[in-house]
Amino acid sequence: MTPHSTRHQRTALAVATAVAAAAVLSTGLTSTATAQAAADGSHHAAAPVALSAAARTGLIQKAQTEAAETAQKIGLGAKEKLIVKDVVRDADGTVHTRYERTYAGLPVLGGDLVVHTTKSGTTKGVTRATQARLQLASLRPQIAAATAEKQALRTATAAGSAKTTADQAPRKVIWAASGKPVLAYETIVGGLQDDGTPNQLHIITDAATGKKLFQYQGIETGVGNTHYSGKVDLTTTQSGSNYTLTDASRGGHKTYNLDHGTSGTGTLLSQSSDTWGDGTVSNAATAAADAAYGAQETWDFYKKTFGRNGIKNDGVGAYSRVHYGNAYVNAFWDDSCFCMTYGDGSNNTDPLTSLDVAGHEMSHGVTANTAGLEYTGESGGLNEATSDIFGTGVEFYANNPSDPGDYLIGEKININGDGKPLRYMDKPSKDGGSADYWSSSVGNLDVHYSSGVANHFFYLLSEGSGAKTINGVSYDSPTHDGSTVTGIGRDKALQLWYKALTTYYTSTTDYGGARKGTLSAAAELYGSSSAEYKAVAAAWSAVNVS
Repeated sequence: MTPHSTRHQRTALAVATAVAAAAVLSTGLTSTATAQAAADGSHHAAAPVALSAAARTGLIQKAQTEAAETAQKIGLGAKEKLIVKDVVRDADGTVHTRYERTYAGLPVLGGDLVVHTTKSGTTKGVTRATQARLQLASLRPQIAAATAEKQALRTATAAGSAKTTADQAPRKVIWAASGKPVLAYETIVGGLQDDGTPNQLHIITDAATGKKLFQYQGIETGVGNTHYSGKVDLTTTQSGSNYTLTDASRGGHKTYNLDHGTSGTGTLLSQSSDTWGDGTVSNAATAAADAAYGAQETWDFYKKTFGRNGIKNDGVGAYSRVHYGNAYVNAFWDDSCFCMTYGDGSNNTDPLTSLDVAGHEMSHGVTANTAGLEYTGESGGLNEATSDIFGTGVEFYANNPSDPGDYLIGEKININGDGKPLRYMDKPSKDGGSADYWSSSVGNLDVHYSSGVANHFFYLLSEGSGAKTINGVSYDSPTHDGSTVTGIGRDKALQLWYKALTTYYTSTTDYGGARKGTLSAAAELYGSSSAEYKAVAAAWSAVNVS
């Protein structure tokens, strides 16, 4: 086991860094993403630019002020209203504004959309989660809310949930994510899932017939392990004679110790020494140091690669909780607390705080605050793959000699007891359950297995097909059609996926929509006749998405 002592950047440096960052961001726009675009050869005009908090807030406020006019321009009905969720601005002034929608004051699930406008304010396109028109004859439910709640509780119990309760009374919504839009109830069931993971099961019930229309899990999980990051620098905060795992230079991210509890925030890691952990799992600060390091590297990856200022792109840090539960073999992101949580693994001997897991979990937060991909079916597979893709990006970005970048997920955890990775991006089926290629039934798989299609696409787009060795790891990626795919490099592939996620994916995007979105991103970044555009098409075809 590698010793895991750490050094920090003192508070004075953290403050200086924060001041310097504020000085840069006060200009409104920085050239971080544009510089990246220049480095990888993409078109500068279509690259997203970093927005200061003030600039982002200003764009959101402007869009909200003009929301009624925008709704009319894009053909929404009189009962429909738009609520701004996020905004992305490209170097050429193009703005991509993401909206949620209401109908007669009720939330429309599956009604999200992105409006693309030119610098002059002309609407040049709309990406919608649904094409269906909202036109309901009645907003009076035919079944009682209590009936919908009972059905939801039965569904959760049948799935193995424990301590099952409804977190709140069912709320009336418009269900528009599939089929004809209808009045429905949304019930959120709490308690615990069958493996001890907190439950946040959303059940959608038709308010006229009582039929269950849809369900998805609000807690988004991933798996990993650590002990492998070695000696790292951590940004901490000194308070009197003590230090805390508070990173003031990255949105105030804090790391807490749950001490095997399963609720609350826990205790902020604090001690008189600024050396955190000793590489052994018996020292509670070791897992905390790994979690803090993973959060630090993930923040920096998004900032320096895409110009994204934190998970919500608002400069605010999430927080991490370590030592969750007893022998809990998982890790999860919960957007409701805006936090990441890590268990200690089998027998509490393998904390699940590895670098790719940290990147994976925080990326669930990025997805939740951009496309909002529903965590079920094909959109759920894309959600999980997005976390694997960016978690892999974080690992390569960190360039840590104790945990070099690879296209393996959870390769350090030995969760199966045989030393093999949890998932493989070059040939996902090597894990025994993931899909290498798309089929009409792929959406029926668990999201951690349906993600294989997008993971395979990303590997092919980055590195190409066939046998090769990268950072000492051997890969051999096949194609569905026997074609040969030439990769464009991981940096370009990451830029394409991020642009598609933030400007073209919606809550209901499936694999066909992902192909369309990445091709749109490729056309904007590199041109529709470019080698990159052709490679995107070839890589999707190679995983049977056409």
